[in-house]
This record gives sequence, C-alpha cells and structure tokens, in this order.
Amino acid sequence: MLPNIPPKLFSLSAIVVGYILIDDATANEQNAIGNWLMLVAQVLSTNAFYRAVMQERGLEPVGSTETGRNNADTFSGMQGQSAGNINTNTNTGSSSDNETLIMLEKMVRAMQIEIDNIKKSL
Repeated sequence: MLPNIPPKLFSLSAIVVGYILIDDATANEQNAIGNWLMLVAQVLSTNAFYRAVMQERGLEPVGSTETGRNNADTFSGMQGQSAGNINTNTNTGSSSDNETLIMLEKMVRAMQIEIDNIKKSL
C-alpha cells in the first residue's frame, strides 16, 4: 500500500501536505483538521500495537500485519485462520470489504457536504 520511498522523503511529504492544508484556513479550522488527523493516526497506531499484542499471545498469525489484509476477520471469531482460507467461495471480494467501501463513500460524501457548507459560510 505504501510506496517504497526513503523515510526522509516520506516524512518530507507529510510536511508538505501540512503546509498545503494551512493555506487559507483559520486557526480553528487548522486545529480541527489537525485533531482529525491525529485521531486517524491514533487509530492506526492503536490497531497496530494491539495486533502485535494478539500475535504475542498467539491469537493472530505472525505474518498478518505484513500481508495487508483487513483485520476484521481476526477479531470476529475467525482467529488463527490465514487470509487464504477466508471467503474462498467468492471471486469478487467479501461482504465486509463491500460494507467498508460503502461506509467510506458515505464518509467522503459527508465530508464533502461539510466542506461545501464551510465554503458557503466564508
């Protein structure tokens, strides 16, 4: 999922995106965006750490954090099964993937509405 780029360039890209996001934003808007991004980071960090704990306890396959698969199956009673054993009856992807996609689309629409409302109020 992440490109193979040097760590310094990866960090520099975050700095550039940060500076782009502060353009024409008020202090409160910057604070809101920053808090939202920190929440995203905390979710990713917490998930990664908890998966390491589950691996340590032997409740999750060791390679699962490197495979890039969704962890929804790990904590919903499918523990210990490899990604290859899940959803072998379909060729189009799992219903969990479809539900995730639908939820993400709804979130994007909601954010676009919020952005449009903010633009109208300016």
